[in-house]
Amino acid sequence: MSPAILLTFIVSYFLVLLLISYLTSRKSTDNDTFFVANRNSKWYLVAFGMIGTALSGVTFISVPGKVGAITGDQFSYFQFVLGNAAGFIVVATVLLPLYYSLKLTSIYGYIENTLGKWSYKTAAGIFLISRIIGSAFRLYLVVIVLQKFIFDSYHIPFAITGLICLLLIWLYTFKGGLKTIIITDSLQTFFLVASVFLSIFFICRSLNLNVGEAIETVRNSGYSKIFFLNDFVGSKFHFVKAFLGGMFITIAMVGLDQDLMQKNLSLKNIGEAKKNMFSFTAVFVLINIFFLCVGALLYIYAAHNGITVAKTDYLYPTIALNYLGTIPAMVFMLGLTAATFATTDSALTALTTSFCVDFLGFNKGDTINSERKVTIRHYVHISFSGLMFLTIILFNAINNDAVVTAIFKVASYTYGPLLGLYSFGLFMKGRQVNDKLVPLICLISPAVCYFLSTLSKALLDGYVFDNELIIVNGLITFVGLLLSSKTKATIVN
Repeated sequence: MSPAILLTFIVSYFLVLLLISYLTSRKSTDNDTFFVANRNSKWYLVAFGMIGTALSGVTFISVPGKVGAITGDQFSYFQFVLGNAAGFIVVATVLLPLYYSLKLTSIYGYIENTLGKWSYKTAAGIFLISRIIGSAFRLYLVVIVLQKFIFDSYHIPFAITGLICLLLIWLYTFKGGLKTIIITDSLQTFFLVASVFLSIFFICRSLNLNVGEAIETVRNSGYSKIFFLNDFVGSKFHFVKAFLGGMFITIAMVGLDQDLMQKNLSLKNIGEAKKNMFSFTAVFVLINIFFLCVGALLYIYAAHNGITVAKTDYLYPTIALNYLGTIPAMVFMLGLTAATFATTDSALTALTTSFCVDFLGFNKGDTINSERKVTIRHYVHISFSGLMFLTIILFNAINNDAVVTAIFKVASYTYGPLLGLYSFGLFMKGRQVNDKLVPLICLISPAVCYFLSTLSKALLDGYVFDNELIIVNGLITFVGLLLSSKTKATIVN
């Protein structure tokens, strides 16, 4: 596949996004538009667009690649997805009504109301750090693919590739913010979903399989085992671990994350927000089934054609861009680009919103739409784009997959304290935390969990933690808050 064709295709794609940005922001570029789309979004557009935001380029590449990994993953990821679905239901029925009742712009305003100022700043700070690292990591993995298959041919340095990607994202989000993103993410989700189905079609055509034969081939391939019910202690694939991990990670990394919740808060009322979440959940589960099927078919195709790759993440791009032909290559690149930028554009908007509201107090004092605050928002948006760029450059400079993955994993640990903070606020209404100790408690908890995950085999008789570690993380935070709290004084009339 010619790098020139791929580059032309991506440039054309971004021109479409820029056109959408112009059309959606030409009438209004104030902060209400940027932060919550004037609370007038259509629930079905938000639901569909959230698919692209939730999946990301990492899912697009890694989930199919992991199916045939030597670790024996197969379709075990679907157990995690089922846990995700349960978590989405909890978010829709417990957290969203809470946010709507308080009419929040930033969801961390709830912590300020229930626990105090230091707790509030800690929760918002956790989000900022975690989302910067997480989004930069996801974009970094995709920039590597773009670099390898396009920009290396033009001898363009990695730093310039990363800068171009972030500049393009900034260009179509800096005015319209969430209002623009709801439209662009819906378009990008359409491209992502279409690319999955078309990838299945092209691979099946290459293998001379019809629909029925493809299903039977996947079923008998040795890649299709979903439920792992043996060796609870030593296996990270056990159903209980995967399901509970998926559930609580969703509650923490979706329900307690400004990024995905911001789109829900742009809807007119809680009824539409719930419809959005339930619809999104159904499509999310379905699309992940197809991602796993793509993975099985890719490994079957690789076996038929003697294709080997150094890393599982390279399997999908290698076959799509080098073996299936021009149209499949363009379809893959479109899906990858859509998945990645649907995640990153949303993250930049959420980071800007959280910083402006939670740290600069945009929701207090003079009107949120004053000219001064709009100008400040522009500078904040530029700053977070620059910070994400520097993080991507740092990942590339480290040039060690194990270290980079460890950094990302540590960032994911920080969502555990958010789980503890919100749980304490919800279930311990009669207790008052020692507000100034909260930042320390939220630092200790993920540190303990990191060492616990590293030493669990020795300390816990062979037990291996996986995603369920977030439950322990949240519990440590909760206990720390409880031990440092006191009974709230009763006001006597």
